[in-house]
Amino acid sequence: MALQEYKCPCCGGAISFDSTLQKMKCPYCDTEFDVEALRGYDEDLKDEGSDDLEWNTDAGSQWSTNEEGSLRTYVCKSCGGEIICDENTAATECPYCNNPVVMMNQLKGNLKPDYVIPFKLDKKAAVEGLSKHLTGKFLLPKVFKDQNHLDEVKGVYVPFWLFDADADADIRYRATRTRMWSDSDYNYTETSYFSIYRAGGIGFDHVPVDGSTHMADDLMESVEPFNFDGAVDFQTAYLAGYLADKYDVDAEQSINRANDRVKASTEDAFRNTVQGYATVTPEATNIRLHNGKTKYALYPVWILNTTYKDEKYTFAMNGQTGKFVGNLPTDWGKFWRFGALITAIVSALIYGGMWLWQLL
Repeated sequence: MALQEYKCPCCGGAISFDSTLQKMKCPYCDTEFDVEALRGYDEDLKDEGSDDLEWNTDAGSQWSTNEEGSLRTYVCKSCGGEIICDENTAATECPYCNNPVVMMNQLKGNLKPDYVIPFKLDKKAAVEGLSKHLTGKFLLPKVFKDQNHLDEVKGVYVPFWLFDADADADIRYRATRTRMWSDSDYNYTETSYFSIYRAGGIGFDHVPVDGSTHMADDLMESVEPFNFDGAVDFQTAYLAGYLADKYDVDAEQSINRANDRVKASTEDAFRNTVQGYATVTPEATNIRLHNGKTKYALYPVWILNTTYKDEKYTFAMNGQTGKFVGNLPTDWGKFWRFGALITAIVSALIYGGMWLWQLL
């Protein structure tokens, strides 16, 4: 397996992508390089062979077929340390010298992404994002906020399939309008019923579907949207200094989820054209998709993990926009005390209202 490690031409130190500068930077001599200037590194690796690995089975038990097939072993070019990772890791750092490395063989052939959105926000911004996320959460346990220590903060390039599609739709709605009035004798309510028909077409570009089983789909959808205007043609230099996965859910397996997202968005767009009614209910929906195209991209996500009362909490921040998401623990004692207070206030208002009614 070929390892790609970007070396500083000035001092020989390992360089990585700096999200603030949007350039490659050497942490030792502070020299900066444009990403385009390093394109030659990738070309030089085309003729490199892969490393052969022989397992010593004198001690312990042998790997099973499934285990052996899912592991990859590399040798760091800086310190000679052995790097072991799973079959989907495309970029990481050496655990011995902390130099960023890119697994080139993981990105060859049809595994090479079409696009990448480089990180715009750094690790400091991710930690600050968590602090803001915790601010103002009334039902958050105080000890969680005061004693919260992050177990892990990592920048990850997550693989996404991007789907383009056109949708033609015919949707019929049942809607109502209500009018109320009174006279000296009666209160009146008039309900009018309407049948509304909408038909037309709508196009979708770059609908993302998470291609990694390592990342929860709902968590990845929560950090959307990504701004595709910030995407560039893929170069491995952008991965240096970050973790990266290649997909383990292929495009064919992602189609159904993409179709569901496109159809749901089509329904929402058409529903938003029906205005001025008290209620609107879809009665018949027919959506047809065509002109489907797929691209493969890596999107930047900061993942933060912490543990509270032996339970792991995972947070995610969009590495381009800064959108922060993640579930938080609840102080149930505070919840019930707050509920009791609200009940007492409502009861007092009802009792006060009845007392005033009696006086009148």
